[in-house]
Amino acid sequence: MTTAFPALGTTAELLVTDPARLGAAVAVLREELAAIDAACSRFRPDSEISRLHEAAGREVRVGPLLAEALGVALRAARLTEGVVDPTVGAAVRALGYDRDFALVAGDRNAEGLGGADDRCTAAELSQERAEAADLYPASVPAPGWHRVLFDPVRRLVVLPRGVHLDLGATAKALAADRAARRIHATVGCGTLVNLGGDLRAFGPPPTGGWLVALGDDHTEAVSRPDATVALHRDGALATSGTTRRRWRHGGRTVHHIVDPRTGDVPEPRWRTVTVAAKSTVDANTASTAAIVLGAGAPRWLEQRHLPARLAGVDGDVVTTPGWPGEREAA
Repeated sequence: MTTAFPALGTTAELLVTDPARLGAAVAVLREELAAIDAACSRFRPDSEISRLHEAAGREVRVGPLLAEALGVALRAARLTEGVVDPTVGAAVRALGYDRDFALVAGDRNAEGLGGADDRCTAAELSQERAEAADLYPASVPAPGWHRVLFDPVRRLVVLPRGVHLDLGATAKALAADRAARRIHATVGCGTLVNLGGDLRAFGPPPTGGWLVALGDDHTEAVSRPDATVALHRDGALATSGTTRRRWRHGGRTVHHIVDPRTGDVPEPRWRTVTVAAKSTVDANTASTAAIVLGAGAPRWLEQRHLPARLAGVDGDVVTTPGWPGEREAA
């Protein structure tokens, strides 16, 4: 049994093995999503992270959920040596992602950018970047995650002035992990939570596992899959990509994944990267890092023993050891 609804600027999908428990499961999921939005949304002036930005330079005691989300984001930065860094907030805004994506997308459509099927090759994207150089201001690298002073035990944070956080990717993945675990604990049956491509399974799955369709656009993957894999008990999967959350800005195509080292979108190599891991947070951290790392991503993932599927902007597909057998779309 399944249901889906808009949440966190994407689509939340919930599946359970016992249809009678779907209503209770949905209630838990909505509570978790509302809580993470209230704590971590940079688009809400009343969110806790917005209040933290207003108190920049001062020591602030944050709530348990924001402390958990901040700890997750800083851990992701540490494990990737800053390739995934929560201090990219100013860089993301400078690229035009300064409000809810539905509003950014409206501007994008007005500038004539097509949907997910409007694909460009790596050469075309690089040429577009070069042609727009004189129209686009120099990007500013992220200040660096190490500048955020955080005491997780006492939940004390000092956010330096001029440092802006964006916890979007890791916070959404954290919400998937938290929700799936709590739903299973509450209703007892197998569950699968999917938040815009961040998936977490908990409890006994259906026979054969949860079948997950992979594609450039999670909203169309079921009807137009590039491949299908099975996710089993307590598994996690995350897909990061550059084909859905993108828009026109400064005379070129940009997207929501930023290289903290440059403050700009990374050089185009992968359309989407899907990673399997023990948690959705770990899977999302790795898939985001892979987009930023570009050509070096397969080796980076293999060194960390992370099974992954990388779909290139020019149509090639690379997998790393351990990637589950998949049924390619016809």
